[in-house]
Amino acid sequence: MSLTPDTLSHTAHHNTLALLKTLVAKASVTPNDADCLQLIGKRLQALGFSLEWMHAGPTSAPVSNLWATRAASTDGAPTLVFAGHTDVVPTGPLDQWTSPPFEPTERDGRLFGRGTSDMKASIAAFIVAVEQLLAEQPQLPLRLALLLTSDEEGPAIDGTTHVIETLRARGERLDYCVVGEPTAVTHTGDMIKNGRRGSLSGRLTVKGIQGHIAYPHLARNPVHQAVPALTALAATEWDQGNAFFPPTSWQISNIKAGTGATNVIPGDVVVDFNFRFSTESTPDNLRQRVHAVLDQHGLEYQLDWTLGGSPFLTPPGTLVVAAQQAISDVTGLSTELSTTGGTSDGRFIATLCPQVIELGPPNDSIHKVDENISLSELAPLALIYMRLLQNLAHA
Repeated sequence: MSLTPDTLSHTAHHNTLALLKTLVAKASVTPNDADCLQLIGKRLQALGFSLEWMHAGPTSAPVSNLWATRAASTDGAPTLVFAGHTDVVPTGPLDQWTSPPFEPTERDGRLFGRGTSDMKASIAAFIVAVEQLLAEQPQLPLRLALLLTSDEEGPAIDGTTHVIETLRARGERLDYCVVGEPTAVTHTGDMIKNGRRGSLSGRLTVKGIQGHIAYPHLARNPVHQAVPALTALAATEWDQGNAFFPPTSWQISNIKAGTGATNVIPGDVVVDFNFRFSTESTPDNLRQRVHAVLDQHGLEYQLDWTLGGSPFLTPPGTLVVAAQQAISDVTGLSTELSTTGGTSDGRFIATLCPQVIELGPPNDSIHKVDENISLSELAPLALIYMRLLQNLAHA
């Protein structure tokens, strides 16, 4: 017998909160999983999921990765992946926390603790959603999968990208992916990410000639030489963006020069910068344009590049529509599609899965001291995931 809406909501709240508290109590600071995935794996096995462990990285600090799958009731059914991470960022100064970060504490209608919003609430809510859905509909015409890692907040080398490359090598087909990152502004469902900008970083070293500051004719100041080029780069319009992405942004994050003495012209200046770029630009094009500006200014330089990830975009289609409908049915909200914010593991998954979105709770407290989530967000989050699964199963 199907549960009433009120009973369903109460059960979703109670079960999500209980699991969330258990996960938050585990100090899973990157890349330490603190056995979160073992706990989750047992819950999934009880639902008929097969578990595949894909641990990677150095033995001194291994990354835990779990790929869990449950077969569909019909052959050829699409695969829905829920992706997330159990690792959390460091706590910061413990004496600044109102309550210990790994002792989940209810206060003023909120649950406090590191990882409550980013992103253990989403993991707990998704598992509860699957449990409640399968209790009502054990034969689901949808293959379910979870891709969980303990290396999202860190280097992100041995986590999701490792799993995706393993799946690609054996020809796995992924159709839809929901990443549980916190994406909402005020209430769960008011914003989802249907794409993310790319991230391209550069470390520019402009070389000069060190010398006494009183004899500038015997030296060459690299700071003076670099400034006009940096000004030109800052004033450049890289692209105009498009209907889904804002224009590409170039920003300096660090500048370092000098010996610390006030009477020495530095021998070089090191500038760290980053592009957050739209689908209107490519990494190669951006690199070429930067080098052209530096060469135009006659600089002697070295430039090292790091591509953090390319942009991805999921236009409105089956997954986006299913998510929007689920949000509307559960909360009455009309969700906003957005591609703003930082990078996520969605950038790796999108290389294999054609439809990727990010859908999670409000992100106003993530990475902060006293990270927290409103208790009122837990049931809607689980019910949105549950309704989304139902929508895709019947798409």
